Amino acid sequence: MSDDDDYTELAAEAGRLFSGRVEFLLSAPSLQFLPEPTVPEVAFCGRSNVGKSSLLNALTGRRSLARTSVTPGRTQELNFFEVGEPTQFRLVDMPGYGFAKAPPAVVEKWRRMVRDFLRGRVVLKRNLVLIDSRHGVKPVDVEMMKMLDESAVGYRVVLTKADKIKASELDAVLVSTTAEARKHSAAYPVIHVTSAEKGMGIDELRAAVLADARL
Repeated sequence: MSDDDDYTELAAEAGRLFSGRVEFLLSAPSLQFLPEPTVPEVAFCGRSNVGKSSLLNALTGRRSLARTSVTPGRTQELNFFEVGEPTQFRLVDMPGYGFAKAPPAVVEKWRRMVRDFLRGRVVLKRNLVLIDSRHGVKPVDVEMMKMLDESAVGYRVVLTKADKIKASELDAVLVSTTAEARKHSAAYPVIHVTSAEKGMGIDELRAAVLADARL
């Protein structure tokens, strides 16, 4: 079987899986509330208002699995979603960073929780770092990528909202994002370009998430 055949089969399986059971499990305000590490997990992180909830909803074919909000920083806990019947793996929606309107002490609490989660979660197979195509990689994104490098957690960089800018601008952002990713030891070399609204890159990202969950 060729690589193309393997990918087609994986993409079809991912489509079936995500169209089946996907359910919210729990929100963990601190590590003591984490679910038992019984299945693989793939986590999503990004700046507040990067479109993380919209991307999770698009991946799972749901309208409101993950809450969306115009208020940056709404997700302040680790939110877990189970995929498959029986559960094959979990998606983890991590607290947004960068623009959260929160007291410094609260932001520091998030940072410690995220860092400790990344370093100590044995079932965490991959992290997805979401970057807004309209803005490209910001210093807070680089900080997150370095935290992942230090935690030895492999991650994919995902450009969101790709439909919101011109093709030429998107090409430039893709080039600069790829260049930044190459500086990081734990970054996957291929950048995913997506639009939750238009469905761009969603099938490919579903297949990637399934492949990562099976690592």
